[in-house]
Amino acid sequence: MSESLIAIVPAAGIGARASLPGEAAVPKQYRPLAGQPMLRHAVRALLADPRIVQVRVAVSAGDGWVEQALAGLPRTVWRPCGGPNRVDTVAAALADSGADADDWILVHDAARPGLPAAALARLIDACLDDAVGGLLALPVADTVKAGRQRVSRTVDRDGLWLAQTPQMFRAGLLRDALARARAAGLAVTDEASAVEAAGHAPRLVAGALRNFKVTWPDDFELMEKWL
Repeated sequence: MSESLIAIVPAAGIGARASLPGEAAVPKQYRPLAGQPMLRHAVRALLADPRIVQVRVAVSAGDGWVEQALAGLPRTVWRPCGGPNRVDTVAAALADSGADADDWILVHDAARPGLPAAALARLIDACLDDAVGGLLALPVADTVKAGRQRVSRTVDRDGLWLAQTPQMFRAGLLRDALARARAAGLAVTDEASAVEAAGHAPRLVAGALRNFKVTWPDDFELMEKWL
Protein backbone atom coordinates (compact mmCIF):
# COMPACT_ATOMS: atom_id res chain seq x y z
CA MET A 1 0.00 0.00 0.00
CA SER A 2 1.36 3.44 -0.90
CA GLU A 3 2.09 5.96 1.80
CA SER A 4 -0.31 8.86 2.32
CA LEU A 5 0.74 12.50 2.54
CA ILE A 6 -1.01 14.32 5.37
CA ALA A 7 -0.51 17.99 6.24
CA ILE A 8 -0.75 19.35 9.78
CA VAL A 9 -1.20 23.06 10.48
CA PRO A 10 -0.70 24.04 14.15
CA ALA A 11 -3.02 27.02 14.66
CA ALA A 12 -3.50 27.25 18.41
CA GLY A 13 -1.39 30.35 19.07
CA ILE A 14 -2.43 33.99 19.31
CA GLY A 15 0.45 35.68 17.49
CA ALA A 16 0.81 38.60 19.89
CA ARG A 17 3.82 40.07 18.05
CA ALA A 18 1.70 40.65 14.96
CA SER A 19 -0.75 42.96 16.74
CA LEU A 20 -0.42 46.69 17.17
CA PRO A 21 -1.19 48.23 20.58
CA GLY A 22 -4.94 48.56 21.05
CA GLU A 23 -5.92 46.12 18.30
CA ALA A 24 -8.69 43.62 19.00
CA ALA A 25 -7.48 40.26 20.26
CA VAL A 26 -8.16 38.29 17.10
CA PRO A 27 -5.56 35.52 16.75
CA LYS A 28 -3.06 36.29 14.01
CA GLN A 29 -4.03 33.32 11.87
CA TYR A 30 -7.59 34.67 11.50
CA ARG A 31 -6.71 38.22 10.57
CA PRO A 32 -7.64 39.07 6.97
CA LEU A 33 -5.19 39.08 4.09
CA ALA A 34 -6.45 39.89 0.60
CA GLY A 35 -10.00 39.52 1.88
CA GLN A 36 -9.61 36.10 3.52
CA PRO A 37 -8.26 34.84 6.86
CA MET A 38 -4.55 34.14 6.78
CA LEU A 39 -5.16 30.53 7.85
CA ARG A 40 -7.37 29.93 4.84
CA HIS A 41 -4.58 31.06 2.49
CA ALA A 42 -2.12 28.72 4.23
CA VAL A 43 -4.46 25.73 3.95
CA ARG A 44 -5.32 26.47 0.31
CA ALA A 45 -1.61 26.56 -0.50
CA LEU A 46 -1.30 22.99 0.80
CA LEU A 47 -4.41 21.85 -1.06
CA ALA A 48 -2.79 23.00 -4.31
CA ASP A 49 -0.87 19.71 -4.43
CA PRO A 50 -3.28 16.80 -5.03
CA ARG A 51 -0.80 14.37 -3.47
CA ILE A 52 -1.74 15.74 -0.05
CA VAL A 53 -4.79 13.67 0.87
CA GLN A 54 -5.81 15.70 3.91
CA VAL A 55 -5.00 18.92 5.75
CA ARG A 56 -5.52 18.72 9.52
CA VAL A 57 -5.67 22.01 11.44
CA ALA A 58 -4.98 21.90 15.18
CA VAL A 59 -6.78 24.66 17.08
CA SER A 60 -7.35 25.58 20.71
CA ALA A 61 -10.39 24.28 22.56
CA GLY A 62 -13.22 26.78 22.20
CA ASP A 63 -11.82 28.31 19.01
CA GLY A 64 -14.64 30.43 17.63
CA TRP A 65 -13.10 31.39 14.29
CA VAL A 66 -11.91 28.23 12.54
CA GLU A 67 -15.23 26.95 11.20
CA GLN A 68 -15.96 30.13 9.28
CA ALA A 69 -12.33 30.59 8.23
CA LEU A 70 -12.14 27.16 6.58
CA ALA A 71 -15.73 26.74 5.41
CA GLY A 72 -16.04 24.94 2.08
CA LEU A 73 -12.42 23.83 1.73
CA PRO A 74 -12.03 20.23 0.53
CA ARG A 75 -9.88 17.60 2.23
CA THR A 76 -9.67 19.75 5.36
CA VAL A 77 -10.55 18.97 8.98
CA TRP A 78 -9.88 20.80 12.22
CA ARG A 79 -9.55 19.42 15.72
CA PRO A 80 -9.34 21.09 19.17
CA CYS A 81 -6.01 19.46 20.00
CA GLY A 82 -3.91 22.57 20.44
CA GLY A 83 -1.46 22.39 23.34
CA PRO A 84 0.54 24.92 25.36
CA ASN A 85 3.38 24.92 22.82
CA ARG A 86 4.17 23.85 19.28
CA VAL A 87 5.65 20.47 20.18
CA ASP A 88 2.58 19.47 22.18
CA THR A 89 0.21 20.73 19.48
CA VAL A 90 1.92 18.89 16.63
CA ALA A 91 2.29 15.72 18.69
CA ALA A 92 -1.42 15.77 19.56
CA ALA A 93 -2.43 16.47 15.97
CA LEU A 94 -0.22 13.65 14.74
CA ALA A 95 -1.76 11.23 17.23
CA ASP A 96 -5.24 12.37 16.24
CA SER A 97 -4.49 11.86 12.55
CA GLY A 98 -4.28 8.08 12.78
CA ALA A 99 -1.37 8.15 10.34
CA ASP A 100 0.59 4.96 9.77
CA ALA A 101 4.29 5.00 10.60
CA ASP A 102 5.28 5.15 6.93
CA ASP A 103 2.88 7.94 6.00
CA TRP A 104 4.41 11.33 5.28
CA ILE A 105 3.53 14.29 7.51
CA LEU A 106 4.00 17.85 6.30
CA VAL A 107 3.84 20.42 9.10
CA HIS A 108 3.17 23.95 7.89
CA ASP A 109 2.93 27.26 9.76
CA ALA A 110 -0.45 28.98 9.68
CA ALA A 111 1.52 32.22 9.41
CA ARG A 112 3.08 31.26 6.05
CA PRO A 113 0.19 31.95 3.66
CA GLY A 114 2.48 32.71 0.72
CA LEU A 115 3.72 29.17 0.09
CA PRO A 116 4.10 28.77 -3.70
CA ALA A 117 2.86 25.57 -5.33
CA ALA A 118 6.25 25.09 -6.98
CA ALA A 119 8.08 25.15 -3.63
CA LEU A 120 5.63 22.67 -2.12
CA ALA A 121 6.03 20.32 -5.09
CA ARG A 122 9.82 20.68 -4.87
CA LEU A 123 9.78 19.63 -1.21
CA ILE A 124 7.57 16.60 -1.83
CA ASP A 125 9.60 15.49 -4.83
CA ALA A 126 12.86 15.77 -2.90
CA CYS A 127 11.67 13.96 0.22
CA LEU A 128 9.62 11.05 -1.09
CA ASP A 129 12.77 8.97 -1.64
CA ASP A 130 14.72 10.39 1.30
CA ALA A 131 15.44 8.23 4.33
CA VAL A 132 14.80 11.10 6.75
CA GLY A 133 12.72 13.82 5.11
CA GLY A 134 13.40 17.52 4.99
CA LEU A 135 12.27 21.10 5.01
CA LEU A 136 12.07 24.19 2.87
CA ALA A 137 14.81 26.68 3.70
CA LEU A 138 16.69 29.66 2.26
CA PRO A 139 20.44 30.30 2.43
CA VAL A 140 21.27 33.32 4.60
CA ALA A 141 22.13 36.23 2.31
CA ASP A 142 22.60 39.07 4.80
CA THR A 143 25.56 39.62 7.09
CA VAL A 144 24.63 38.16 10.49
CA LYS A 145 25.43 39.94 13.75
CA ALA A 146 25.17 38.50 17.27
CA GLY A 147 24.49 40.71 20.27
CA ARG A 148 21.88 42.49 22.36
CA GLN A 149 21.98 46.28 22.29
CA ARG A 150 25.44 46.22 20.70
CA VAL A 151 27.21 43.85 18.33
CA SER A 152 29.26 41.21 20.11
CA ARG A 153 30.46 39.45 16.96
CA THR A 154 29.78 38.81 13.29
CA VAL A 155 28.64 35.28 12.51
CA ASP A 156 30.01 33.44 9.48
CA ARG A 157 26.94 32.95 7.28
CA ASP A 158 28.53 30.21 5.18
CA GLY A 159 26.35 27.13 5.51
CA LEU A 160 23.59 28.96 7.40
CA TRP A 161 19.96 28.56 6.31
CA LEU A 162 16.66 30.14 7.33
CA ALA A 163 14.20 27.34 8.07
CA GLN A 164 10.76 27.56 6.50
CA THR A 165 7.79 25.20 6.35
CA PRO A 166 6.40 22.79 5.34
CA GLN A 167 8.71 20.32 7.05
CA MET A 168 8.16 16.77 5.84
CA PHE A 169 8.92 13.57 7.77
CA ARG A 170 7.61 10.04 8.13
CA ALA A 171 4.92 9.85 10.79
CA GLY A 172 6.78 7.22 12.80
CA LEU A 173 10.06 9.12 12.79
CA LEU A 174 8.37 12.41 13.65
CA ARG A 175 6.28 10.82 16.41
CA ASP A 176 9.42 9.40 18.01
CA ALA A 177 11.38 12.65 17.65
CA LEU A 178 8.62 14.73 19.22
CA ALA A 179 8.24 12.28 22.09
CA ARG A 180 11.98 12.45 22.76
CA ALA A 181 11.95 16.25 22.66
CA ARG A 182 9.03 16.45 25.07
CA ALA A 183 10.60 13.95 27.47
CA ALA A 184 13.87 15.88 27.45
CA GLY A 185 12.15 19.24 27.84
CA LEU A 186 13.79 20.57 24.69
CA ALA A 187 12.60 24.00 23.58
CA VAL A 188 12.35 23.16 19.88
CA THR A 189 10.70 25.72 17.62
CA ASP A 190 10.23 23.50 14.59
CA GLU A 191 9.91 19.82 13.78
CA ALA A 192 13.33 19.62 12.12
CA SER A 193 14.95 20.60 15.42
CA ALA A 194 13.30 17.63 17.14
CA VAL A 195 14.35 15.32 14.31
CA GLU A 196 17.93 16.64 14.52
CA ALA A 197 17.98 16.09 18.30
CA ALA A 198 16.97 12.48 17.65
CA GLY A 199 20.13 12.00 15.60
CA HIS A 200 18.89 12.56 12.05
CA ALA A 201 19.98 15.05 9.37
CA PRO A 202 16.98 16.48 7.46
CA ARG A 203 17.38 17.43 3.81
CA LEU A 204 17.45 21.14 2.95
CA VAL A 205 15.22 22.01 -0.01
CA ALA A 206 15.22 25.45 -1.63
CA GLY A 207 12.31 27.50 -0.32
CA ALA A 208 10.90 30.81 -1.55
CA LEU A 209 11.14 34.43 -0.46
CA ARG A 210 7.37 34.84 -0.47
CA ASN A 211 7.07 31.93 1.96
CA PHE A 212 8.12 34.15 4.86
CA LYS A 213 6.45 33.95 8.27
CA VAL A 214 4.03 36.79 9.00
CA THR A 215 5.29 37.90 12.41
CA TRP A 216 5.20 41.69 12.77
CA PRO A 217 2.43 44.21 11.93
CA ASP A 218 4.25 45.46 8.81
CA ASP A 219 4.41 41.90 7.46
CA PHE A 220 0.69 41.96 6.66
CA GLU A 221 1.13 44.75 4.13
CA LEU A 222 4.08 42.98 2.54
CA MET A 223 2.24 39.66 2.28
CA GLU A 224 -0.77 41.40 0.71
CA LYS A 225 1.46 42.20 -2.26
CA TRP A 226 2.14 38.50 -2.83
CA LEU A 227 -1.38 37.13 -2.47
